[in-house]
Amino acid sequence: MPKNDKQPLKDGRPSPAVRLSLLWASLMGLYIYNDYFSMYLPGTVDDMMAGRIGPMGEASGMVMLILSLILAIPALMIFLSSAWPPVISRWSNIALGIVYTLIEVLTFFGSAPFYQMVVGFEILVTLTVIWTAWRWPRA
Repeated sequence: MPKNDKQPLKDGRPSPAVRLSLLWASLMGLYIYNDYFSMYLPGTVDDMMAGRIGPMGEASGMVMLILSLILAIPALMIFLSSAWPPVISRWSNIALGIVYTLIEVLTFFGSAPFYQMVVGFEILVTLTVIWTAWRWPRA
């Protein structure tokens, strides 16, 4: 057995910017799979074919634009969390973390148990975004 097996492991934690990027990537994965699995609920595909989006109602141009923006922002935050200067990244992550936590809370109630479980994970991720950005170390 090599001697270095007893040595403590090296701490290779990424910077706050990289951790925030990883959190947003995790959130996007949760969003995509929750929406995908929701298509297996009875009536969902029929509603889609009829041009309805659950509680959002008719899939009008405005509804589709709003939903696209809601999904585009976290996707962009994967890159922007690491690309923006720290002060901009910090405050945008705090603000958007709060906004997305509120959106997730609104989608929690009245949904299927599997959906609620994943939304619970989404809430944990966005709260971790807020916590990570809030605790960004100073130089």
